[in-house]
Amino acid sequence: MLSVAELMQRVEAGTLDTVLVAMTDMQGRLQGKRCSARYFVDEVLNHATEACNYLLAVDVDMATVDGYDMSSWDTGYGDFVLRPDLATLRLVPWLPGTALVLCDVEQVDPAGTPVTASPRQVLRAQLDRLAEHGLRAYVGTELEFLVFDDSYESAFRGGYRELTPANQYNVDYSMLGTTRVEPLLRRIRNEMDGAGMYVESAKGECNPGQHEIAFRYDEALITCDNHTIYKTGAKEIAAQEGRSLTFMAKYNAREGNSCHIHLSLRTEAGEPVFPGDGAIGESAILRHFLAGQLECLREFTYLLAPNINSYKRFQAGSFAPTAIAWGRDNRTCALRVVGHGPALRFENRVPGGDVNPYLAVAATIAAGLHGVENALPLEPEFRGNAYRSDRPRVPATLRESALLFGDSKAAKLAFGDEVVRHYRNAAQVELDAFDAAVTDWERIRGFERL
Repeated sequence: MLSVAELMQRVEAGTLDTVLVAMTDMQGRLQGKRCSARYFVDEVLNHATEACNYLLAVDVDMATVDGYDMSSWDTGYGDFVLRPDLATLRLVPWLPGTALVLCDVEQVDPAGTPVTASPRQVLRAQLDRLAEHGLRAYVGTELEFLVFDDSYESAFRGGYRELTPANQYNVDYSMLGTTRVEPLLRRIRNEMDGAGMYVESAKGECNPGQHEIAFRYDEALITCDNHTIYKTGAKEIAAQEGRSLTFMAKYNAREGNSCHIHLSLRTEAGEPVFPGDGAIGESAILRHFLAGQLECLREFTYLLAPNINSYKRFQAGSFAPTAIAWGRDNRTCALRVVGHGPALRFENRVPGGDVNPYLAVAATIAAGLHGVENALPLEPEFRGNAYRSDRPRVPATLRESALLFGDSKAAKLAFGDEVVRHYRNAAQVELDAFDAAVTDWERIRGFERL
């Protein structure tokens, strides 16, 4: 990480010339400006900067769409303020002479009112609720991705078809398989370390060319910040190497890209609160927290699986969950309790690699607080193959998930009507775009044969 004093020294020495001033949009992407380092020091440090508020009211293609209260043609597409969070200031080792800072998003008013639908602010609000209970959330996210030998440009020109995976077969835990891709993996690991992240390991996964780089858990906001920077940085490094990689949830018929979220709670003094002497070994707060996950999961799935493609991943026997159940070290369940003693935690296995981490972690905390505040009892753990169980199912489509989220009383209580309305509209935008699209599947089946 980089202090302001160190930044100024590097600017004076001429070794740092650019500061990326970024926010996270609804899709979990970094958006913002490349500021000259001198301008950042002279102006942005003390006065922040602005960006068009359509950044939280467009689709994945940056097309302006209807239905948002905060930003539209009717309201004139004004600005909001990007307020740098200097705790996130860091060097960007894969870009020469460059630093980056993440921002909180504020209204253009003297009070600096937070933009409540901004993903970072959605998470901050849930962390504030958690703090009212004297608790802090610690989170780890496990992102998988597929690597291809094709550049992003050639992949685009080919319509993302017939790409060459970096591995030709299943390399799950294979040392040989990761060695084949090690020059790229090593760059990503080392340069993320240089950007202030604690890298744990890299391993192969099941789908040809699929890999995972794991980072050490941290406080929830820090983990989500790092997650977002890592996704952008990994793509940029792959592009520099003439390759491409994708975090999309389901690329082909093989295993999808997951983003398992591990969460534990601590007191303000740093003491773990999940270990305990309950009948199944967990504390009362963990039992309530898990019960809240089970009760809210269907209604909150949209924040864990935000795209049409997200739902293609939920297939039986695929290591992606279909049943809403919890179990000890049971990968067939949506919720998996793992670890012992101070390391005891639960894993939410629903999110895919396309997830916005701020929204997913906010949803997980909000569900847990629903269980704690209502003292919900926890059902017995599930043992066996949850894919074949009669447990409630994860929503099967974005349409189903969006309806559940938009009608959810628990979501409106946790996030507020404005946030629920905003993201329900985002889901409808995606559904409308998909419903209007003619797919390759339709052309192949219908061009000649019908």
